[in-house]
Amino acid sequence: MSMQLDWSNEQAQVDIPDAWIARLEQLMQLAAEAEGLGSGEVALTFVDDAEIHRLNRDFRKIDRPTDVLSFAMQEEGEEEAGIVFDEEAEGAAALVSDMLGDIIISAERAKAQSLEYGHSLEREVGFLFVHGFLHLLGYDHQDEAGEQEMTAKQEAVLAKAGLSR
Repeated sequence: MSMQLDWSNEQAQVDIPDAWIARLEQLMQLAAEAEGLGSGEVALTFVDDAEIHRLNRDFRKIDRPTDVLSFAMQEEGEEEAGIVFDEEAEGAAALVSDMLGDIIISAERAKAQSLEYGHSLEREVGFLFVHGFLHLLGYDHQDEAGEQEMTAKQEAVLAKAGLSR
């Protein structure tokens, strides 16, 4: 099985062209290859600021909207049905699962950030998606070293897809 992206659009403020979905599938493949991950499924949902605010408040106890949320199917240390470990692999490749998790992107926040940062909305959505994907694989940016690692991985994937700043 290869990487699979299931997506839905639950907002009306920003048009999500079909070409963007093909681009997000490409980004997912590139990020998965970079991590040695051969298969998996990701659910992606585009929402508005009000919905991502609610999710951020309810699940993270942070009472404000954000740009992207990731909900991994398996958090570190949990046992989950359908998860298979490849004991000969290392890092993210050691975890083989049909469903990696959910990524939620605020299309409104992505649009505002693309204007703020001076790049295309497609690039911003791609960045948020790769960022969320890496979170599904267990990467985090709670400290400077983690931030640098995630940033380097994100930028490498985006550059490979031609979405550099």
